[in-house]
Amino acid sequence: MLLIHCPYCNETLPEAEFTYAGEAHVVRPQDPSSQTDDQWEGFLFIRANARGPHYERWRHLHGCGRFFNAVRDTVSDRFLTTYKAGAPRPTLEALPEVRK
Repeated sequence: MLLIHCPYCNETLPEAEFTYAGEAHVVRPQDPSSQTDDQWEGFLFIRANARGPHYERWRHLHGCGRFFNAVRDTVSDRFLTTYKAGAPRPTLEALPEVRK
């Protein structure tokens, strides 16, 4: 079972309390109507799918209902950190679990 920490409620709860909401820090085009079909497809569907630390969005569905960001290692499936939506992306070097 995965345990996820909500940075708003300050609680660590089972994964069933949350829902995955895609890759974090994806910037929407300023004027979507100016995008070509290929550019719009890239925005909607093409993601990094990183092996190792990956920035993700999650929602505390059965709690506060708020979206937040997380860094999760896709190899070990461990959450390295969570942080509030709108906060700057933490550098991987700043996370003790990632340092070697």
